[in-house]
Amino acid sequence: MTIREMQEVLDAKFLYGQELADLDVQFVFSADMMSDVLAYCGQCSVLITGLCNPQVVRTAEMLDICCIIFVRGKMPDEHMLALAKGKSIAVLATEHFMFTTCGILYENGLRGGA
Repeated sequence: MTIREMQEVLDAKFLYGQELADLDVQFVFSADMMSDVLAYCGQCSVLITGLCNPQVVRTAEMLDICCIIFVRGKMPDEHMLALAKGKSIAVLATEHFMFTTCGILYENGLRGGA
């Protein structure tokens, strides 16, 4: 599934990284605790979270995650978007809750990265 396809099925908004929309991803991981992401996130390309602080982008960078999806309508500030831009990490936001977001993506063929 591409990032663009995820954006469409989640009715999400691109906040940064539309030029990365055609990247293909196979695995996702969802968590609000970045320590869990660091400990358990295996081969994932997408991080789904409701945590909205710069550590999310820094964690994604460490794990070579190419896309962050913020749930529950969370919106990162300009500093976070600048960090993501500097690391070429796509950023999307959806109004769905995390459970629903994961379910929609799973239903469309994506699997967990752990």
